[in-house]
Amino acid sequence: MSLENKVAVVTGGSRGLGLGLVEALVAEGAKVTVVARGTDSLKAASDRLGVTTISADVTDRAAANRILSDIKPDILALNAGITPRMGRLDQLSWEEFSATWETDVKAGLFWLQAALNLPLKPGSRVLVGSSGAAVTGSQMSGGYGGSKRMLWFMAKYANGVSQELNLGIRFQAIVPRQMILGTGIGDAAAGAYAGSMGITPEQFVARFGAPMPPREFGDLVISILKDPQYSDGIVFGLNGDAGVTVMEGAAA
Repeated sequence: MSLENKVAVVTGGSRGLGLGLVEALVAEGAKVTVVARGTDSLKAASDRLGVTTISADVTDRAAANRILSDIKPDILALNAGITPRMGRLDQLSWEEFSATWETDVKAGLFWLQAALNLPLKPGSRVLVGSSGAAVTGSQMSGGYGGSKRMLWFMAKYANGVSQELNLGIRFQAIVPRQMILGTGIGDAAAGAYAGSMGITPEQFVARFGAPMPPREFGDLVISILKDPQYSDGIVFGLNGDAGVTVMEGAAA
């Protein structure tokens, strides 16, 4: 699949892993629109990469419907999310524990529903950002691991709807399998775990093996979009050592 002139929308694409994906899409010749709240980071992305930007709250259902209806992307990457409050289970309020459900999961639901109900055109790809915490948990970040597992489930549920209605839209979950410094969430998590162990964040993330900076993450996602061997998979793990691994293939 060539990405030249493909239309892409990336939520949370003004910083961190989302920005790495935007850079990789632009390098492939895609026409990218970045959706995020921070106007300063959006302007920086627009000035440097020439992308179109929209300032919007990704948990606004009307905004999701409007943006997808106006742009009708070939590729939709749902990458937006908040940095959870880091702390032990006994230290978190319910509001802190559930914050990622109220943002990441709510936004995922609204954008997935918009993609299905519009619907996007047959052959469209929707990438749902998850996390390695969805596999192993993350005891220092409250409901974060569960929220990322829910997004994984939601990608599978959306595939089921697409198949039932014969929409031809493919939904795929992207699971970074390591913490990545310089991404906000990665810094907060690595700092919390490293602090509890009496080591530096750099020493902690080294345990994951080869680093996977945001642009390398973006290039790995591009390989999922372009390589036919990944066209029917549902869940993909990404890390600096192994690259892309298929965690769940197409349903029988």
